[in-house]
Amino acid sequence: MRAAVVWTPDFLGYDLGDEHPLDPVRLDLTMRLATELGVLEGVEPLAPEQAPDEEVQRVHVPSYITAVKSAPEQPFGVGHGLGTEDNPIFLGMHEASALVCGGSLLAAREIAEGRTDRAVNIAGGLHHAMRDRASGFCVYNDCAVAISWLLDHGFDRIAYVDVDVHHGDGVQAAFYTDPRVLTISLHQHPMTLWPGTGWPGEYGEGEAAGRAVNIPLPPGTPDASWLRAFHAVVPSLLTEFRPQILVTQCGVDTHVEDPLADLGLTVDGHRTIYRALRELATHTAGGKWLAVGGGGYGLFRVVPRSWTHLIATVLDRDVGPDRPLPAGWVAHTASLTSQQLPISMTDGGDTGYIPWTEGADRVDTAVLETRRAVFPLYGLDPDDPRD
Repeated sequence: MRAAVVWTPDFLGYDLGDEHPLDPVRLDLTMRLATELGVLEGVEPLAPEQAPDEEVQRVHVPSYITAVKSAPEQPFGVGHGLGTEDNPIFLGMHEASALVCGGSLLAAREIAEGRTDRAVNIAGGLHHAMRDRASGFCVYNDCAVAISWLLDHGFDRIAYVDVDVHHGDGVQAAFYTDPRVLTISLHQHPMTLWPGTGWPGEYGEGEAAGRAVNIPLPPGTPDASWLRAFHAVVPSLLTEFRPQILVTQCGVDTHVEDPLADLGLTVDGHRTIYRALRELATHTAGGKWLAVGGGGYGLFRVVPRSWTHLIATVLDRDVGPDRPLPAGWVAHTASLTSQQLPISMTDGGDTGYIPWTEGADRVDTAVLETRRAVFPLYGLDPDDPRD
């Protein structure tokens, strides 16, 4: 499979401030680690340009874009979710946000025009931004912009799988009535985590009934249980839907150390998820896979390792879990933090899941609720383990 990496150091300009959890250092450390491990050897990253207004307007109203542009000079009372603790105003906000959109658009275009089969943009994944407002650290919704562009350029069956700890609410909202787009989100239960949406009963409207799929997982869910839930729902639906491309939001705030949420995954779980997504793209979507980043606030210990595994998986250059971290990367990162750094690409996590039809697990309630909400809409039996 041909694969591309979208990257520019200018992505680091999406900077919400020194005290904000979404620190762009996580992107820089990821690319440094992937480079020092040899994952990017011989790979020339593709540098994007800012998405023009007409592309951003695919999913955002013009008045909101105008507000984003003017906010740095007129920061008071701008509205649209801007100027909040989650979404502070910063200089160059429109330009930085449009560049992230441009990155995911470039990845989509490379696949649509046949130059590559897979592409990854770790700066993307800003899945909370809504049509007329910023939300959850996200100004423009690059995921939805890229999907909308693909719909206009030869694709009429697109599957979006979101593995971030937070519900992929902005992407779900953008396509909630569009039968051409299947959105699947696995996330911490909405009763226990912002934004409080993503219930199994949110499954789309009209002709798109069944096109929104939500799997809410209890706090503390570890690797094996997460994978149990994933494999109980996602492969069957993708097989039935037969997407022409798989778009995945690969947030890593599901990690047990993440400061903003309460799931219990490890770097090993993340690596296993990416391999599962790659296999599903190969077998259900003709090999076409667009991967973007997302949440993840373990800036030094978690995100760089997890997303290096993501890049490696997209490139078919899988990094062994016991691979030691390069001394140069450790030295550089140690100069930025007082945290004790890991020594290898593994947390020693247990990813050996048991199928949902065997034994019992805390995630089984969510599995059955989700299957019963959407499987009949695909002609599948929610209680039949063969479906």
